[in-house]
Amino acid sequence: MTPRQVEGSVVTITGGTGSFGSTMARHLLAKGIAELRVFSRDESKQDAMRHAVKDPRVSYYIGDVRDAASVNQVIRGSDLVFHAAALKQVPSCEFFPMEAVATNVTGSSNVILASLEHHVKSVVCLSTDKAVYPINAMGMTKALMEKTAMAHARNNLTSDTVISVTRYGNVMYSRGSVIPLFLGQLASGMPVTITDPGMTRFLMSLAQSVDLVEYAFTQASTGDLFVRKAPASTVETLLRAIANIVGVSDPNIQVIGSRHGEKLFESLLSTEEMAHAEDCGEYFKVALDTRSLDYRPFVEEGVTRAGTEDAYTSHNTTRLDADQVEALLMTLPEIKAFVAERR
Repeated sequence: MTPRQVEGSVVTITGGTGSFGSTMARHLLAKGIAELRVFSRDESKQDAMRHAVKDPRVSYYIGDVRDAASVNQVIRGSDLVFHAAALKQVPSCEFFPMEAVATNVTGSSNVILASLEHHVKSVVCLSTDKAVYPINAMGMTKALMEKTAMAHARNNLTSDTVISVTRYGNVMYSRGSVIPLFLGQLASGMPVTITDPGMTRFLMSLAQSVDLVEYAFTQASTGDLFVRKAPASTVETLLRAIANIVGVSDPNIQVIGSRHGEKLFESLLSTEEMAHAEDCGEYFKVALDTRSLDYRPFVEEGVTRAGTEDAYTSHNTTRLDADQVEALLMTLPEIKAFVAERR
């Protein structure tokens, strides 16, 4: 496989005004891409990003991944596509599951089909740990997005478009993250609301997450699934670390119980995926099962698993204590800015 170049490429980011998409946009601009196309349905966020970025290489496209025509327009002429557009809030997807299906599944298929039609070199789809053993609508639709991407890859093995998926745990300080909520509650002296003190979550910064997307752009074979290894902590440990940063020694903790569709812990790879995952140092790679539309391998023959492995979860990954979480939080630009403002 010939590595694909990021430098000098035309790159489209769906959901390009979101936390992950906008961070990826700045990263790619710094890497010397020729043109960046930001695709989203929120003109207000596009206008804010236009004023913040101020780069003539960036073009802004209003549209929705649910609309195949608008997707087709922005992807035509692109070399690389990063698909980050999604409905991501667990409660919203629980209340409106068909909206999650329309965006996360049908919308993703629209992006992949347009990428195939226009011979995009590489399309990377962003997924989540909630897609593994999903119990909520958000995770279920993301799991089906992954299956849709893999099916398109399997059915187009000779295509010059490489389709891959990157799966992440919690991205710290992304939109909807609990970290700014805890910061605000602690700074204002309010009780801090915790769903379950023993709940564990993976911890990853936005900056850490973009490198794997770039790797998938340049190095993936079609159908590859990538997971970046990440440490985890309990929610209570995360709170204690944030309290140390704010200077609150004895926070008033109010346990409110789990929300709709929340798990005690999250998984980045299932037991079945771990059985044939390749350990690549900073991440795991799970290659595409390329069995064709011949049903015999699925129904009559099956496949031999290479041993038995535990799922890769926020319970069995490296567990950080409060001091370690605090050190990790202090690498975030938002936390650095918060501390600087309080001095």
